[in-house]
This record gives sequence, structure tokens and C-alpha cells, in this order.
Amino acid sequence: MIRSRFLSNVNGLQVHALEAGDPNRPCVLLLHGFPELAYSWRKVMPPLADAGFHVVAPDLRGYGRTTGWRADYDSIEDLRPFRLLNAVRDQLGLVHALGHRTVAGVVGHDFGSPVAAWCALVRPDVFRSVALMSAPFEGAPELSPPAPRSDIHADLAHLPRPRKHYQWYYSTRPANEDMVRCKQGVHAFLRAYYHHKSADWPGNKPHRLAGWTADELAKMPTYYIMDLNETMAETVAHEMPPGEAPWLTDAELAVYTGEYERTSFAGGLQWYRRGTTGLDTSELQLFAGRTIDVPSMFIAGSSDWGVYQRPGAFERMQGTSCTRMVGCHLINGAGHWVQQEQAATVSKLLTDFLKQ
Repeated sequence: MIRSRFLSNVNGLQVHALEAGDPNRPCVLLLHGFPELAYSWRKVMPPLADAGFHVVAPDLRGYGRTTGWRADYDSIEDLRPFRLLNAVRDQLGLVHALGHRTVAGVVGHDFGSPVAAWCALVRPDVFRSVALMSAPFEGAPELSPPAPRSDIHADLAHLPRPRKHYQWYYSTRPANEDMVRCKQGVHAFLRAYYHHKSADWPGNKPHRLAGWTADELAKMPTYYIMDLNETMAETVAHEMPPGEAPWLTDAELAVYTGEYERTSFAGGLQWYRRGTTGLDTSELQLFAGRTIDVPSMFIAGSSDWGVYQRPGAFERMQGTSCTRMVGCHLINGAGHWVQQEQAATVSKLLTDFLKQ
């Protein structure tokens, strides 16, 4: 049975979390991505609890029923708490609030993947293993990164079919209102968004890209490399499915709809602003050259473009960033929402990994 609870005084937050299993058993922490919630782990939590773990999935800072954060677009002080090392501090505080001092594994999907990776890199004594999902970890930023050869955004905008990168769009002032106030409504927007990035959309046939160039990036679908003059709501509206998906019923989708209609998308978008502004690059460079040395695993859908959206990251993760990677699994029949689209396979992979 999955239970809901609130934990106070967690690095300035009141954290809403879902949990399953015996609190006296080893803990497994599940971290969601955008635009999701702790609820996205609902199909994975019971099998992990049955396997003997205390399974905890929080609404991350900026999401759902977790409170104590703000998302004023014009305030740098509201953006600073969304730094990656502060996200690690959020998880460390949560572990302590739960009464644990270590976790058997931290699992992150989408944006939760870099948070999980940094947890394992910075505090391997607490986070004893890590499973990364959909977003490869390419390592800490170099102290002296190579200078870009050109302005990638100008290059995208000057393509024969003008384009823009979704992360920089998500960092703009209008992005939140574009989704909250979209013509089709939040429920239909999310239905189309989840469909477009799933294995149900036949156009998702990902492959490696040769490099970080406009021509290569433009090979990705429009939910990543958008048409220049369209919002995200307009982008996914072109791909609206005829009805609910078997892995995401209309009743399940309504949970997401209700929360995002209540909170907006602004909190989740702060994480994109943090990344595109380079707010915490200098402090992350303190860990340049450091690797993830706890046991690690990667899981994604075979139809997930997230694996390749940053050219070379998938290879660097397996070659240098993670020194004890025990498995890399691309699951058939799943796109980006792998733990929802193929929950049984993901549950078994995680259980086997955590029990090693």
C-alpha cells in the first residue's frame, strides 16, 4: 500500500512524499522529473516494497504538494535554491527526516536523474548506489570547458525550418503562462505532451547525433527542438492522441492536471532556468574530474530521445563518468516515461540491481 505523508524542516521545505514498505527496511529514494510528480512512481513502488525496501518518492522542490519554495521569475534569490547541490541537500535532509542515515539506492528519472547522480557523486557514503533513467550523466563540468564554435541558438533560428531549443524556451518568462493558459487546457496539453514523448508516437526513433550543431539537433522531434514561432502547447497539440493510453488512464492523468492547475509549472521551470543561466556551474566545477564510484545502472526506453539529446553524454556516462556501471538497459515498448510505460520491466531491473 502506498501512503502519503509530509515531513517538515527539510532544508527549508515541507516535503510531501509517497512511501511504501517497512520504514525499518533499507531505503530507496525515487526522484521524478518534469512535468511529473512523486505519483509517477506509483507502479514501481509496490514491487520494490514487496522486495523488502522502504520506498520513498518525494515531490521535488518546485512541484506538487511540497512547499517552502518560490518561483518569482525576476528574483535571483528565488532561483538560487534550485541549484543542483542544494537539490542534493534536499535529499540528504529528507533521508535524515525519514530516520535513515543511508539509502540502498537513489533512482532518478528525467531531471531527477542529474539530482540522483550528484547525490551519488557528492555523498557516496549516504547514497550507496544510483540508477539513472532517461537522462545520462556526463560528469561534472570541466574547469576550462572548450569555447563554443558558434551561437547554437542563432544557428537553430537560421535553419531553413527555423527552430529553438526547448530548455531555453522553458527558461523564458512566457513559458509558464503558455502552458497554464493554453487554448486546449492543461489536461489536453499534458495528454498530448506525454503521448508525443512516449513509444506510442511512431516518430520516436532515436539515434546518436554527431555533435552539438544546429543541423544535428534539428533531427530531434519538436518537443526538444521546437519550431521557432510555436509554444510548447502549440507544438504538442499537433500530436494529440485520440484517447487515453493504457499506461496513463484519464483518471491517472487527472492527478497531474489537478496539481499543475493548482501550482502552475513555474516551480519545475526554475530547474531549466538554473541550467540555462549557468547559475551553479562554478560551484559544480569544484568536482571536475570526480566520478561516480558507487554501483550504477542506466534505464531508458528504446524510443526515448532523451538518451541522445546531449551528443556524447551517453558514451561518457558509460566510459568515464560512472566507474561501476553494472547495466545499461534500453527497454522496448517505452519512450521517455519508462517507469510508467513499462513498469513491470523497470521494477524487476531495479529490484535485481538493488539486491546485488
